[in-house]
Amino acid sequence: MSARIAPSILTADFGRLSDEIAMLVAGGADMIHLDVMDGRFVPNITFGEKMIATVRGLTSLPLDVHMMVEEPERYFDSFAGAGASGLTIHVEAAPHLQRQLARIRELGCAAGAAVNPGTSLASVREVIPDLDLLLIMTVNPGFGGQDFIPSSPDKVARARQLLSDARSRAALEVDGGIGRDNIAPVWRAGADTFVAGNSIFGAADPQAEIGALRNICSVTV
Repeated sequence: MSARIAPSILTADFGRLSDEIAMLVAGGADMIHLDVMDGRFVPNITFGEKMIATVRGLTSLPLDVHMMVEEPERYFDSFAGAGASGLTIHVEAAPHLQRQLARIRELGCAAGAAVNPGTSLASVREVIPDLDLLLIMTVNPGFGGQDFIPSSPDKVARARQLLSDARSRAALEVDGGIGRDNIAPVWRAGADTFVAGNSIFGAADPQAEIGALRNICSVTV
């Protein structure tokens, strides 16, 4: 299986969002990643339902919505209705994780759980059957452009083993500081889906960067 690249629009130029999305599609993006932040779970505030609906109107690609919010269940219905393909919630903000994941699936979306760098993988062990996606944060969430945490590949490898032991077909996604200099070790560790924002939009040729990141994985064993 080839690596899936999920560009995050967090660092896109919202003034020319239509052009930015068209560029990502032309570059071969597998999905569009939307970072929803509420200023409570993380210090930053970004966007919500309206942006999801806007992006849905610009592309048929899957919309991978990462919910860095408190009480995420308050937004499930509106985000699904706006066109989200998948909703990923943080285990740190989901005391009723299994019920919340089940509700996401009821709404027709892929159900994801995200784990912060300081959070143990034990937090998702009991809900593996309910997961369509497991997201390992490779930075502390809240802002784009942060540096990749060097110990992340080890955690990704342990996450891959956890999914394999459970015979889960859930995607294993990484998010945070992903670029040419570190995508290979997390791919080798078992990740298959890569969120990249600053490394794509900050590249000299953002459209070509999507393929460049995927190609690094294709030649890495």
